[in-house]
Order: sequence, then structure tokens, then C-alpha cells
Amino acid sequence: MSLDDHPTVRAVRARSSEPVRDVPVSSELIKDIARRCGADDVGIIEFERAAIASQRDFIRKVYSRTRSLLAIVCHMNREPVRSPSRSVANEEFHSTYDHVNETARAIVRALDEHGIPACNSVAAFPMEMDLPRIMMVQHKPIAVEAGLGRMGIHRSVIHPKFGSFVLLGTILLGCEVDAHDHPIDYNPCLECKLCVAACPVGAIKPDGGFDFLSCHTHNYHDFLGNFTQWVEKVADAKDARDYRARVPRTETLNIWQSLSFKPGYKAAYCISACPAGEDVIGPFLHDRDAHFADVVQPLIDKDEFVYVIPDTDAEDTVTRRFPHKKLQHVTSGRHTGSLQAYIFSLSLGFQRGRARGLDFVTHLRFTGASALDMTVAIKGKDLQVVPGRHVGEAALTITADTQAWLRVQNRDLELADAVTHELVSYSDETLFAAYMRCFPL
Repeated sequence: MSLDDHPTVRAVRARSSEPVRDVPVSSELIKDIARRCGADDVGIIEFERAAIASQRDFIRKVYSRTRSLLAIVCHMNREPVRSPSRSVANEEFHSTYDHVNETARAIVRALDEHGIPACNSVAAFPMEMDLPRIMMVQHKPIAVEAGLGRMGIHRSVIHPKFGSFVLLGTILLGCEVDAHDHPIDYNPCLECKLCVAACPVGAIKPDGGFDFLSCHTHNYHDFLGNFTQWVEKVADAKDARDYRARVPRTETLNIWQSLSFKPGYKAAYCISACPAGEDVIGPFLHDRDAHFADVVQPLIDKDEFVYVIPDTDAEDTVTRRFPHKKLQHVTSGRHTGSLQAYIFSLSLGFQRGRARGLDFVTHLRFTGASALDMTVAIKGKDLQVVPGRHVGEAALTITADTQAWLRVQNRDLELADAVTHELVSYSDETLFAAYMRCFPL
């Protein structure tokens, strides 16, 4: 049988109305479909929007035919998120994430029925754990560009109506649309600093700074690095007694619960405390003291474990501001697979408190298979990283074999051993120690 005579081919060719792919699709049609499928708010931007240029290559790996981006918002129930009980708050997060993914799937199916090709990305986990960048589609900048809110100082998108109590999704459209959305012309963030007050590790700074490493280490403790650390502790334990000495019983139960019922966020108090948004702000405007007492103070007062890397700003914060909370020392659990990843990690892990009073330039020279020169300038809370060249007069020089340095970053090689074997060398011991304190492992 020839292709022309195949029943499937004949049936398709007999259809009277095939979609015209080269004509822009109505944005209102797409938005209406998205709302009917469960999205609480939507926006569309062109794939060539300059603000998401850094994402394009990654988005193409998810769906190579992407020509437009549909951003969606689904709002959470506020009171469960505000609950000091993490089981209640986490169930709201996970249920809403499931709803975002289910809504995105429904949108793609409905678009397909209209002849519009599309691919839904994942709202959060699972992610690409085998790649340097695990989140292929970053929803926050897309949502901002699509007019669904602005980033608050807590680094979450604040929707003008629903406030911080939203989760985001993105559908990759294989078509052009006839109209695009743009960012809103104000930031719903009130700069009330309640997120600063509630954060148990001091990751959110009053001046707008953000300590990603401290946030990641505590809030995402059950998601990423903790599991690999737990596996290594199991492997190192000689018997059950030794295991119990290494791992508190509560940690064993945390791991079991994460594997059984999805990992739990340890805090996300910044979202809980936030009063921004038209649907949210009423009680705050009526009585700010009552909002603090009813919503923020219970989070501050909660007796809980706080996970910190030793000798970091987060440890100082817990000791100084939350002495009733229990410190649990952990490592970052991150994996640094390349010099590019190391460079990226510097701004994420920079400890502004540890840098207080410092003012010096460091020249780093990496040797071996991946050779690279770079400059790191620390001046108090300010950090400047210049990859690819040495700039200015250096007070500290560091020379390191690339693979040895990455092994040190991943805690696979002790720094002292790397120095002993001349895989790492430095010009000033005191400044080198100060440099390393600013970027904890």
C-alpha cells in the first residue's frame, strides 16, 4: 500500500479545516483556555523577549519549537501556608504544585484540540539532576515579564491580587501570538520587612540583599543535599549503634517521610509573613500589630531545628536572634562540577557577615585541563567576580589545580591535603583563610 492510499493519510487529508501554522494565534483564545483549565491568572510573552535571553537555550532543550511562553499562576490557600505546623503548610505547597502541573497538562491538551502545539514544563520538582542547571525553565522571570507580579525582597513573585501566595507554571507554545503582555508598572512588595523578621536563618537582608546558601541549606534541607549526606553517613556507619550516633532519630524519620510523602520545606516563612496583594493586605492595613502577633510571631517563637553550615552568617543569626531554636550543623550538600559552576556559586554563597571589615582583591589561577584566570574583589558586603582575567592589584593570589579545587569544593579532598601536595597554594595565609570563610563549603 502506498502512503497516499493509507487510511490514516486519506482521513487526515479529507479534513476540511487544517490549522494555519504561520498565522499568529489569538492570545485571548489561549488565555481563555488557560483560565478554563484552572489557571487563576495568565500572561503571554514572545520567546525573543530580551529579559529571558539567558533561558532560551535551556527552554529549547525542553521544547525546540518554542515561539511564545504562556505563564500561569495558581494561588494557594493562605491560612495553611501561615500555619507554624510544617505538615499543614507543606501539604498546601505540594497540593498546589500538583494543581499547577495538572492545570498545565490540561492546557496543553486543550490547545492541541485547537491545533496549537504546546509543551508544559514542570512547576518545581522533579528537575534535571544530571545537568549543571537543574531547572530548565525558570518561571519567576517569565511570570514577571508576563505581568503576573514583581519580585519582592524575599525573592518570590508577588502577584498584585493574590500576593505571595502563588505558585507558577510555564507552557511553551509552538506558535506566535497576536499580542503580548508586559511587566506591571509597580512592585506589590510593601517593603515592610516582615519576611526579614520571620526568616530563621537571616537569609533576607533589610537592605534587600539575599543569602541564597543559607536559605537553601535550611529551607530545602529535605530536598537536595541532605539525602546524599544521609546516604554517606549510612555507608560510613559500622553498625546500628554507630548510625544512631551519627544521625538523630528525627533525621531518619525526616528522610523516610521525604521519600514517602514528598520532601518538606523547613520554613518558607517569608511567604507566610507577607501581607502584600489586594486580597491579602486588608487585615494588615486594619491592624499591623495584630498581623504581626497572629502571623509572624508564632513563626519566630517556634521551637524547631534550624540547619546551618558551621561558622556562617546563618549560625550567627540563629544564635543571636533565635536562641530558643536548635542549631543543627550540616554541609551545603551542593556539587560543583566545573569552574563555571564555581564562579556561579560565589555570589550565591557569599557571606556578607564574614566579609565585614575586609577589603582586598584576590587573583585566582586555575591550572590543568581547565585553565582559567579570575579576579574576586571583596569589600565589606560587596562582591565583584571577574572571570577570565586578572584585574587590579592583588593582595592575595591563589593557584590551584582545577580538579583538585573542585574536589575541595565538593568535600572530596581536604584542603590541607591539597596544600600539602602542592595542588593548592596561596600568597598570604591570613587572607586566604578570610577568603575561604566568605564562601563556606
